[in-house]
Amino acid sequence: MHIGHSTGGGEVVRYIARHGESRVAKAVLISSVPPLMLQTDANPGGLPKSVFDGCRPNSSPTDRCSIGAAVWPFYGFNRPGVESSEAIIENWWRQGMMGGAKAHYDGIVAFSQTDFTEDLKKISVRCW
Repeated sequence: MHIGHSTGGGEVVRYIARHGESRVAKAVLISSVPPLMLQTDANPGGLPKSVFDGCRPNSSPTDRCSIGAAVWPFYGFNRPGVESSEAIIENWWRQGMMGGAKAHYDGIVAFSQTDFTEDLKKISVRCW
């Protein structure tokens, strides 16, 4: 069984599409990015590119410590009536500071603009 959350859902889909289903009984995609997060003509319900571009400076090598700013929309803290959690914010910042600046910066493009539509068409195992 292959299980993927968020960007990991894309990893599950891409793995199965590339390597086949012979060793896959089931796949679980939990709040994952496939088929596509970006708004396009083919995906009008996606998010505009400007949303993702707005996150990129927060992982810029010139301003590493501001990575915590991206936590607000990611966890929904920017929504009316939602209380933020200092523990979640601090943990997000800790994880962000442990990762590579370039990987974080480029990763935003990878998870937001990768179109998994054709990969999904190759999967016939049951997905939940």
